[in-house]
Amino acid sequence: MRRKLTAVVGAVTAALSGTVSTAQASSPTQMIVVSAPAPHSPTATLSAYERVGDRWRVVVGPTRADLGSLGVGQPEDDVFRTPEGTFPLGQAFGREPDPGTRMPYFQATDADWWDEDVRSPTYNTHVHAEEIDSGDAENLYDSGPIYDYAVLIDHNPARIPGRSAGIFLHVSDGEPTWGCVAIGRDQMRSILQWLDPAAQPQIAIGVGLPGPPTV
Repeated sequence: MRRKLTAVVGAVTAALSGTVSTAQASSPTQMIVVSAPAPHSPTATLSAYERVGDRWRVVVGPTRADLGSLGVGQPEDDVFRTPEGTFPLGQAFGREPDPGTRMPYFQATDADWWDEDVRSPTYNTHVHAEEIDSGDAENLYDSGPIYDYAVLIDHNPARIPGRSAGIFLHVSDGEPTWGCVAIGRDQMRSILQWLDPAAQPQIAIGVGLPGPPTV
C-alpha cells in the first residue's frame, strides 16, 4: 500500500505542478482531487482546481465526498471500492437537461444503460436501447436522483473484465457508493458547468493527497 500511495501522490504532484512525461503532449489545466483520510474510509474531501499560470486556484470545495463502502484501492467488479489513481473524465450525462457543460452530455431516459456484465461485448460502455442483452446493466434513469448529474471516471478505458465498470462522479444520496465518488447536487452541477474537455480534466483519488500551490 505504501508503494502504491507513493505512486499516486507522485502522479498528482506531477499533474498539478505542470510537469508531464514524454508520453504526454501537455498537462491538464483542470484537476479534481479526492483525498480520503484512510484507505477504508467511505468519505473523503473533494476540491476542484484550475491552473492559472504556474499556480492553481480552487473553483469548487473543499466539500465532502462519499466513496465506496470499502474505501479506496484496487478496483474489482462487484466490490464496493473506489479506484485509487489519477484518471481522465469522460462522458457526462444526467436525468436533468444539460446544465451547460462543455463535456459530451446526454440526457438519460429509461433506454440508457451502463453495461457492467463481464461477459458482455459492451462491458463498461453506455448502451442506448429499450432492452439490453446483459446480465448486469445499470439503468441510468431508474437509478434515481444520484444520476441527475454525472460524469464518467474513465478508470478502465481498455474495458478489462474484473477491473470494475460504471465508475462515475455523481450526486450524493448521503450514503456510501458502490465505488463511485458522490458529492452534493449543487456542487456536481457546478463542476459540470466548469469542466472543459480542452482542459484535459482529470480526477485524482487516494489517501492523504496533497493540494496544489494555489493563488
